[in-house]
Amino acid sequence: MVGLEIKQVSFSYSNGLVLHDVDLSVKAGEMVGLLGPNGSGKTTLIKLASGVLKPGKGEIWLNGSTLSQMRRRAIARSIAVMPQQFHIPFAFKVGEVVMLGRIPFIRALTGETKADREAVGHALEVAGVTELENRRFDELSGGERQKVILAMVLAQQPQVLLLDEPTLHLDITHQVEILELVRGLNRQQNLTVVAAMHDLNLASLYFDRLVLLKEGRVHADGTPLEVITEDMLRKVFGASVKVEAHPATGTPHVVVMPEGTTNKASQATAE
Repeated sequence: MVGLEIKQVSFSYSNGLVLHDVDLSVKAGEMVGLLGPNGSGKTTLIKLASGVLKPGKGEIWLNGSTLSQMRRRAIARSIAVMPQQFHIPFAFKVGEVVMLGRIPFIRALTGETKADREAVGHALEVAGVTELENRRFDELSGGERQKVILAMVLAQQPQVLLLDEPTLHLDITHQVEILELVRGLNRQQNLTVVAAMHDLNLASLYFDRLVLLKEGRVHADGTPLEVITEDMLRKVFGASVKVEAHPATGTPHVVVMPEGTTNKASQATAE
């Protein structure tokens, strides 16, 4: 079953075209990582898939309906977005931040219901931040904040989770924690996940399917073994790299080769 389908989508900002005739079909329960250089269109594609932006050309479909025909509330009940940055201008407690994820379900006349509070409690538990519920959000560390934001989007109980650089600015421990949580949700709840990623090695470790963008077009789409190759990365990023097998998983692991070391590495391999 197709969960999210992007058909012939193009989009441009005032300074030029960003995406060109992008086709991407994501099945329900898939975990897809979007890769590419800065400016390749990863974040724009996430915004289009969430309905925040509207395509200049083409359509985006969710379970047989186009986003352009759906109300904003209906989209938010099915698709949740974990943004790169999330600012709270007030001294909100963690529990209040997570309750923001229930806005698509809360009606003005009735306010929060028992179901809303239960959804928030479950989201806090799944994200591992129950003990932070009464802490102020602005007093948390970067890793703690990111897990609270994840709890907030989980409180939406979405069918599709979109993430924009979820590990950006986090130390390696929190990067792994976030991706382990997301992969666990994908496996246990059949949650459809699409994430823009900047770290090639983390993407290779945690995502079953990778889509590589270059200049607003899909350059490659496949498994990590098919996409993370030396030739492909040289063409897309213009970088000199060596791709090896991860010692624990066998997935591709990218080693950046500083200038002048490529020939030395080749000579060492030959010897």
